[in-house]
Amino acid sequence: MKTMTCRQLGGPCDLAHHGESADDVINAQDQHLKEAVKAGDELHAQARQEMKYRWLHPKKSMGWYNDMKRAFAELPES
Repeated sequence: MKTMTCRQLGGPCDLAHHGESADDVINAQDQHLKEAVKAGDELHAQARQEMKYRWLHPKKSMGWYNDMKRAFAELPES
């Protein structure tokens, strides 16, 4: 199991997301952003909007995705 924070994934806070794969932490980040936005958090709303925008541009989104997978792979097991 490895850990990445909201901030490491492009968000504004240090909430830790844990997972066995990069996809696990990316999905946890997506859920975290959705919940924070629903609760009215404007900083997370901006990060969520940036995430949505990124996925509208396949090259940009794949670059980010590959960067996150690489960063996850480099992390020590926790």
